Amino acid sequence: MDSSSSVTKLLIDWGKGDRKALDEMLPLVYEELRKLAAHYLRQERSGHTLQTTALVHEAYLRLVDQKSVNWKNRAQFLGLAAEMMRRILVNHARDRATAKRGGKAQRVSLSVAADLSGQPDLDLIALDEALKELSQLDPRKSRIVELKFFGGMTTEEIEEVMQISSSTVEREWGLARAWLFRAVTGNQ
Repeated sequence: MDSSSSVTKLLIDWGKGDRKALDEMLPLVYEELRKLAAHYLRQERSGHTLQTTALVHEAYLRLVDQKSVNWKNRAQFLGLAAEMMRRILVNHARDRATAKRGGKAQRVSLSVAADLSGQPDLDLIALDEALKELSQLDPRKSRIVELKFFGGMTTEEIEEVMQISSSTVEREWGLARAWLFRAVTGNQ
């Protein structure tokens, strides 16, 4: 059984209440979670106070607290992990901005977004607000952005998680990027 199948089986067992499955799964997904966290932190400002291990552990703790998730596969788990990491970083940015007594929001380098914005830096808080607005207008596009942009997932992985075709993923991704560009930059 390959690693992906093993993780899927363990997730399903965990979802059925087998706590031992969770303990067996962690070593199988830990390196992927570290890569995901490192991907996020590379996009952050230098000197960021969160470290890769701390981000992984915080996200993992939030994941294991999920009681109502009907686990289906590894890609779904990693997609939710990506969402958790984004929330942790956004909350960290908000806390930092608050600590500066209304100072400017944290600037975050998002190399993946270079074509989205034409600028190397985006405001993570503004992007999060725009994503919230997009999720109200079109939850599927918002989820694709989370998985691709923040989770670093491929089109094929998103196709698997969301049960939609790769052409739909690509089309929705393009439309979502354009919408987010307008929302974050104020260009209409």
